[in-house]
Amino acid sequence: MSATTAIAPSARTGQTGFIIAWGFCLLFYFGQYALRSAPGVMVPELTTAFGLTTLGVSSLVGLYYYTYSTFAIIAGASLDRYGPKYAIPVGILLTAVGAIMFGLGSASGAEVGRLLQGAGSAFAFTGAVYLASHGFSAAWLATAVGFTQCFGMLGGSAGQFAVGPMIHGLVSWQQFWIFSGLALVVIAAVVLIATPSGHDTRPSGGGSLLSMFKPYKVVLSNPQSWLCGFSAGLLFLPTTIGDMIWGVPFLRQGLDVGYATAVDRASMIALGWVIGCPLLGFIADRIGRRKPVLIGGALLMLVAAAVLIYMPHLMPPYVMGLLLGLGSGAAMIPYTIIKEVNPDNVKGSATGAINFVVFAISAVIAPGYGWLLTDLSGGGKLTLGVFQDASWAGIAGIVLAIVLACFLRETGRASRPNASISLTMKART
Repeated sequence: MSATTAIAPSARTGQTGFIIAWGFCLLFYFGQYALRSAPGVMVPELTTAFGLTTLGVSSLVGLYYYTYSTFAIIAGASLDRYGPKYAIPVGILLTAVGAIMFGLGSASGAEVGRLLQGAGSAFAFTGAVYLASHGFSAAWLATAVGFTQCFGMLGGSAGQFAVGPMIHGLVSWQQFWIFSGLALVVIAAVVLIATPSGHDTRPSGGGSLLSMFKPYKVVLSNPQSWLCGFSAGLLFLPTTIGDMIWGVPFLRQGLDVGYATAVDRASMIALGWVIGCPLLGFIADRIGRRKPVLIGGALLMLVAAAVLIYMPHLMPPYVMGLLLGLGSGAAMIPYTIIKEVNPDNVKGSATGAINFVVFAISAVIAPGYGWLLTDLSGGGKLTLGVFQDASWAGIAGIVLAIVLACFLRETGRASRPNASISLTMKART
């Protein structure tokens, strides 16, 4: 009796510690998402400062996704192997150094800085989900994951509607990056102090560096993991590429909207994510099913994207952007599914794997879309017709994501009748 009594408070204390650490990790996720989207509102400044073309800016900004996707694998493996206490602060410091280098004003420094930002940022969502999976019960995991992405997209929205006016009045665009890096250094110190030392039992296989990647054999040999990755990756494209890089240029050059209004309208997509991620996660938890919410959100994305691009004057401004962002919250549901179709001892690696696939897709599409716009415009002005002709790829991606989602295994509690019966019997006793 006494042993049980001693263990219970200890378990509760550890769980609370992970929740507190998760809260601080959300600040990191907020900040790195703001840095991810901020270049979209400073394209003219970057073009002038670095002497780049439209394709050059797209390629520079897209460097982020190359290291993000690669380090997603490293982040997941290191979390499973060593725990979050040191892995997450290291990621924050990499992002901080990358932000400062981006703001120093040289093209080569900006390239290295963008690569470091992607490498460090890979620890943000992966680390936050790892902490959430240890701090929250399985019944509320989708809600916690949705709220995590909600906070990130709030940063993405701030990276547009707040950074735009900021760099044209309060600070220069270079100072924005340097100050952001210094703020991240402070967050790294706080996360190091707040994160509990304990973590899951280390997987067997010795202490070699390569052995920490063994959990990926479990995750990547599961076809459901690949379905989760590709469906989420395709649903991310309208935000990672469409909004965060080309949203403001589309509105300014394609629709001849003023700069301030374009920034506000583009930020509505990210704001929609802020609402949609926790809302759709909550609905999925509430009804005990993942797939209907995933497919329903993707269908909303499809309609909203088509109206925004091909019938931009059909609806009042801001409305369809908000709806597109709201539906985009469905892209987070595969992050919950992949953890539920794989063993508990590979939580970090499962998130790392899906992050790798998601952002590898973005890394390939970002320069490809820039090249397509340049080719269609002949190197000239990006008109509405050019954007419309190039956007078929994003629309097709959403359709393909819906098809792939149909082959996912339902993992919600409503699909496990035995679990429901067990919970009912416990409640009665």
